[in-house]
Amino acid sequence: MFDSRVFGIILSIVVYLLGMLWVGYIYSKRTKDAGDFYLGGRKLGPLVTAMSAEASDMSSWLLMGLPGVALAGSIAEASWTAIGLAAGTYVNWLIVAKRIRRYTKAAGDSVTIPEFFHNRYQDKTKILRTVAALIIVIFFIPYTASGFSACGKLFNQMFGWDYTWAMLISAFVIVAYTSMGGFSAASTTDFIQSIVMTFALIAVLGFGIVNAGGMDAVIENAKAWDGYYSLTSTGAVDGVVGEYSALTIASTLAWGLGYFGMPHILLRFMAIENENKLKLSRRIASVWVVISMAIAIFIGIIGYSLVNNGVVTGLADSERIIIAISDIISRSGFIFAILAGLILAGILASTMSTADSQLLAAASSISEDIAKGAFGIKLTEKKTMRIARGTVIAISLIAAWIAVNPDSKVFDIVSFAWAGFGAAFGPVVLFALFWKRSNAWGAIAGMVSGGAMVFIWKYGIAKLGGIFAIYELLPAFIVACIAIVVVSLLTPPPSKEIIETYEKV
Repeated sequence: MFDSRVFGIILSIVVYLLGMLWVGYIYSKRTKDAGDFYLGGRKLGPLVTAMSAEASDMSSWLLMGLPGVALAGSIAEASWTAIGLAAGTYVNWLIVAKRIRRYTKAAGDSVTIPEFFHNRYQDKTKILRTVAALIIVIFFIPYTASGFSACGKLFNQMFGWDYTWAMLISAFVIVAYTSMGGFSAASTTDFIQSIVMTFALIAVLGFGIVNAGGMDAVIENAKAWDGYYSLTSTGAVDGVVGEYSALTIASTLAWGLGYFGMPHILLRFMAIENENKLKLSRRIASVWVVISMAIAIFIGIIGYSLVNNGVVTGLADSERIIIAISDIISRSGFIFAILAGLILAGILASTMSTADSQLLAAASSISEDIAKGAFGIKLTEKKTMRIARGTVIAISLIAAWIAVNPDSKVFDIVSFAWAGFGAAFGPVVLFALFWKRSNAWGAIAGMVSGGAMVFIWKYGIAKLGGIFAIYELLPAFIVACIAIVVVSLLTPPPSKEIIETYEKV
């Protein structure tokens, strides 16, 4: 029997996916060498730079995670996380963007983050570049798998489709346009996906307010939950309001520190055509991040009213509130089904925009930093392009294998991977850009200690509870900074040539 509702939803999603493939095909004709494939030839415009950076950053966390957190407890955790991320976004654009664009160009025209570290410190041992590349691969493969998994679960929950096939089809689309068009295709699709994500947020916001009984009803319903609007407490559970301490707030704000070490975001800074346009990019990115996260949190508040008044029923997982609202919208007619499909495409977009960027970063680490950089394998430009595309496909197969189990906990690694990159790369990036006395040994020490402390804190120290039960990024970031300073001062200073390049930049 023909179901116009399902047809409308699928039509929207299919058109969206075909559009992504079309973009990949267009850029496959323009991608001539590895510099184009991995960094787009440094030709990004300010708008694409801004929106692709933020779309690749937010992932499905914006449309599922953040509303889910706001719906499940109180606005404290969601709000402090959003504040930390907004501050981190702005500061990263303000102090890192222009300098890393300039420095990567001066330091051997570096096209990857590990290559920049290698060229910045002129590390003849190649240890720094190899360790950085391995960290990217270790964290990004499961991170990419979580994106594939999210796509499969979306179709499985909405239509009852087989999870494995839904996940593989979604992965195929992501791999296809990324392997064809490389960085330019990923950045352009991320820009388009940011628009789709914005539309999804606005559509759900408007529909939710109307069906919850208006703005006043939304606000009053949430007020009835003790502690819900407090930024220093959690919503009441069994009549007891929990405390959100100053240490917990500081730990949650520390999410913002992660931005300094995110390879897929830093690559956008490196790829802009004109560094003087970064100010415009910063303004666009900062405004979009603040508004989109505020809307996402408010959707969680609206979701509470919709659940409370019976509009949404049977919601087993708070993170599915937007999916539940989309399902309700789709039942109002064919046009509304198309609208619901676009909202679901927004969730797909948020996931795909992160997965494609992670694929490129991991692939570049293997082909450019390990194969060519660490092992010194000489390749022609044609072979380099083949290896680049082949590496994207190989990494995708591993990620798909990890994601094939619908009950896997791969999604849990997202916050852990954020902490890993933030602690291992963040301090190294900052000291490389702003402290000329730092050296290769200090950078290696900071990278290893920061990455190791993420594991040690999460699986060891945090289990002690109390003041130790905080987000692992904060203590790991501090340890890495100390290691960089101490080891740099205890080892020989950088050469005259390194200092001259630093001062020139």
